Amino acid sequence: MKLLFKQKFFSWFDSYDITDENGNIVYKIKGQLSWGHCLKIYDSAGNEVGMVKEKIISLLPKFFIYENGNQIGYVSKRLSLFKPVYDIDFKGWSVSGNIFEWNYCINALGGRTVAEISKKLFNFTDTYEIDVLDSADALYAVMFVVAVDAEKCSRNN
Repeated sequence: MKLLFKQKFFSWFDSYDITDENGNIVYKIKGQLSWGHCLKIYDSAGNEVGMVKEKIISLLPKFFIYENGNQIGYVSKRLSLFKPVYDIDFKGWSVSGNIFEWNYCINALGGRTVAEISKKLFNFTDTYEIDVLDSADALYAVMFVVAVDAEKCSRNN
């Protein structure tokens, strides 16, 4: 299942549409006014299905991931010199990728690839392709990518 994660060009808050290969909206991400990032994830019917929220008082950026109001994990940046390293407590997943954070893989325990993420260059806004191998993992992969993107945004600001 291929999903396209595309930031909206004009948006006061972080706002994204996640579409399938045919351009149909699968998820909508809407930023909320708050201290730090607070990104709510809605399905195509408009139901809130998840949230990514930044921990405000933290040495390095840390983002909690919620499903149905319950915290189910987090992604945080670890201090490193040459390449980004993340501490992850989310479904037993890990990340491997390149130094620019444009292309990376989400891996489950045992090394199974959950999703491959690649940044599409030469676009006006950040655009990523998320290739999810099992559609049951699609929402979780989207929440994870949103958390990593929000961390990069926090670091750049």
